[in-house]
Amino acid sequence: MRSSTAVAAVAALTAPLVSAIHLAPRSSNPRVISLPIERRNIPDILAHEQSRLRKRQGTVEQTLDNEESLYYANLSLGTPEQSLRLHIDTGSSDLWVNTPDSSFCSSATNPCEGGTYDPSASSTYKFVNDEFNISYVDGSGAIGDYVTDTLHFGGHTLNDFQFGIGETSSSQQGVLGIGYASNEVQVNRAGLDPYPNLPEALVNASLIASNAYSLWLNDLDASTGEILFGGVNTEKYEGDLATMPIIQTYGGYYELVVALTGMTVAGTDLSSSSSLPAGVLLDSGSTLSYLPDDITQEIYNQVQAVYQPDVGAAYAECSLASSDATLDFDFSGQTISVPYNELFLNAGTNNFGQPLTFTNGEEACLFGIAPTLGGTALLGDTFLRSAYVVYDLANNEISLAQTVFNSTSDNIQEITTGTDSVPNASPVANPVTDVAGATGGARLGAGAATATVTGFSDPTDTANAASLGKSIPFGSSMGAVFAVAVAVLAL
Repeated sequence: MRSSTAVAAVAALTAPLVSAIHLAPRSSNPRVISLPIERRNIPDILAHEQSRLRKRQGTVEQTLDNEESLYYANLSLGTPEQSLRLHIDTGSSDLWVNTPDSSFCSSATNPCEGGTYDPSASSTYKFVNDEFNISYVDGSGAIGDYVTDTLHFGGHTLNDFQFGIGETSSSQQGVLGIGYASNEVQVNRAGLDPYPNLPEALVNASLIASNAYSLWLNDLDASTGEILFGGVNTEKYEGDLATMPIIQTYGGYYELVVALTGMTVAGTDLSSSSSLPAGVLLDSGSTLSYLPDDITQEIYNQVQAVYQPDVGAAYAECSLASSDATLDFDFSGQTISVPYNELFLNAGTNNFGQPLTFTNGEEACLFGIAPTLGGTALLGDTFLRSAYVVYDLANNEISLAQTVFNSTSDNIQEITTGTDSVPNASPVANPVTDVAGATGGARLGAGAATATVTGFSDPTDTANAASLGKSIPFGSSMGAVFAVAVAVLAL
């Protein structure tokens, strides 16, 4: 999710009044629905990221993955039920699945292992329209219909639930988008009214009180996490939740963007960067986090990361993961600290099945921070694992707290309607809504551009590699040269 535009300070057209989420005391029957999520390893993280960052041609961007996702949930569609494993994505808004006869699933060697949906096999299927159409600048995407059918998960049922089906596609992984309904494909491609996506449908069915949910991914080694629709689990975070406004993009509320106001890496303050404050998208569908280029370079300098332009990411020595240093993110006074051991990812193996190493013999890890290429900043799973996040779409607010890793206790409280403050969620004192436009703000400007990275430590530069005692990890087979083309539209 990137864009490229001139650097400018831009104010959101309407800054909402910041108020705390109203948490009702826990009752014997709170209206909260838990959706367990599971983490799966993917064979090539960088291939996953590159496919994810391709741009859809349309008013608001939509994402689609070509690799197995890291975080997914199990649910079923139809009558009788057809089981599916879907990628959890706060950066998009449609639930989308393949059909068994889709161009991708019918031709793949291991076709669509997350499951498919066959409308002809369901007695409760209904056709809505043929406006489901996600396309990318590289020609990939999915085309099909919008339909309704019965959705089952967590012991609950939603009748006549609308979703997209891909009859022609180039992705094997279905997506469970839970962002703003205003970001749905049929709204932005066909100009139709939004339909109730999953969070709104749960409200309409009186299963939850408010269009809000919380996300807890747990740490890098954990295999499970949790989404609570309509609720907060106070045992999964420490301190208080700090509430801040979502920043408008395109003159409205389309994506879950907040203001990143400061950064500190291993005690070095980076807050003087001209790239800050930056609008950042909190996106569970992205494995890596993407920060403004100058900030990313400073972080790379601190960890002696070696940037590889051909894959758009950096490698660093795995031994640094044992450091007790942190990368700290400030949001209008609320700080989320990310331990170093959450930022060093398995880089895979070389062509001989051996771990990737630098030329000095040190094992190489994929570093969890990448540059924005002059475009939009995005905080993916390498950040979100350390944060407890409440997405309050009803009030256009997000609340953040430091996560508690590996918590086995529960104290679930219902998120009710209204905006009253409670001790668990307090508004930040001075919410920031003006953000820098180019190196990490909300997607602004007009026209299209192809973004490239300049000014980063080049691992092919002999002098630089020698100074770090490093060069390109030996035998790396990950990724390919790519340029991210971005379409940015006027507000």
